[in-house]
Amino acid sequence: MAKEEIVAGIDMGSSHITCAIGKCSASSSDVEILGASSIPCRGLKGGVVININETAQSVTTVVERVEEMAKESVKGILLGVRGQHLQAFNHHGALNIARTDKEITAEDVSLVIENAKAVPISADREILHVLPQEFSLDRQRGVPDPIGMEGSLLEVDVHLVTASSSHLNNLWKAINKAGFTVNEPVSSILAVGDVVISQEEREIGCLLLDIGGQSIQIAIYSDGSIRYAREIPIGSDFITKDISYGLRTSISTAKDIKEKYGIAMSSLIKGDEEDVEYTNVDGRTANKIRRSTLVEIIQPRIEEMFNLVNEELKNSGYMDYIAAGGVIMTGGSAKLQGIIEAAEQVIGLPARIGIPQGVRGVDDVINDLTFASVLGILHFQGLNEWSRNKRSMQKPSLFGKLKRMFEEVM
Repeated sequence: MAKEEIVAGIDMGSSHITCAIGKCSASSSDVEILGASSIPCRGLKGGVVININETAQSVTTVVERVEEMAKESVKGILLGVRGQHLQAFNHHGALNIARTDKEITAEDVSLVIENAKAVPISADREILHVLPQEFSLDRQRGVPDPIGMEGSLLEVDVHLVTASSSHLNNLWKAINKAGFTVNEPVSSILAVGDVVISQEEREIGCLLLDIGGQSIQIAIYSDGSIRYAREIPIGSDFITKDISYGLRTSISTAKDIKEKYGIAMSSLIKGDEEDVEYTNVDGRTANKIRRSTLVEIIQPRIEEMFNLVNEELKNSGYMDYIAAGGVIMTGGSAKLQGIIEAAEQVIGLPARIGIPQGVRGVDDVINDLTFASVLGILHFQGLNEWSRNKRSMQKPSLFGKLKRMFEEVM
């Protein structure tokens, strides 16, 4: 029987920390979810640590909560990273096969990917991921796996993700202060893309939107690989603040109103309207509002969010690549009623909600978009051996450098 491994993942969200513990085995790429939880964190802003002590305390709280659910203990964590400090771009590498034996080996593939990584980046940045998009052999493009083939010129197109070293260091310090170690850093948008996008959608082209509290992560897929990734500094917390200001109520009450009664478009209100009752910011004065008035507060911000997505799509140069697969939305903020219809109207493409695949276990977790990113992070651990080999080539010097640094100070 294949040995099962307990894995833990943490997604450092815009303003929340989400943790999940799962079980995976070498015989299956599926991950069985044993428990998950999400809590707000005042030490995070846009996925970046602004208070190490607050973040460490939140990490301790959420991990202990999930350990109790899963009846398992963890030390090492797969860490989901996000934030505007992440930068992604495409690059090209080439390798001449000068030897008599022209058969491409795994070492040749490693070397050509290393060549593609040879890009000038500033001293305060680290390469987080190197994702091969496609190989070319003697100018023949579209080679998925060149190992075993013969050729004189091996080329590769890669998608590089870089991150701010200082922001990564602060995340690392917070995790260590909480009593855990980081096994591997993972870009959250790449991780969630692995579980909510089908291979066919990757091939024909699609747009992934991970809608968080303070940001929207964007990823464009085409011809089987990621081609473009960015983060827009706007999210559903902006809607919450709009409701808070408009109704003169507290942020917590506004968030509750948004989640229970919020709707993205006025055209979706049909029949008799219900009154939404709430208390003013003093916590005592009762008040009520028509749902149509609430939508008048929400809809302009939703339209702004998707218009910003449109602008980013135009700037990307990949606008024409996503028409077939359309828009796939995930993240806790994608639960807002009517958001699919709003996206289709503003972006002008068919849209759907992205539910994680390749995971099993607690249905309330798997079907809750709040946990989509962290489930993707766990699934990243459970991918097949070929993908793991690619990931081992992606591991940057950051991992060893930071690990050694913390071993020296502990």
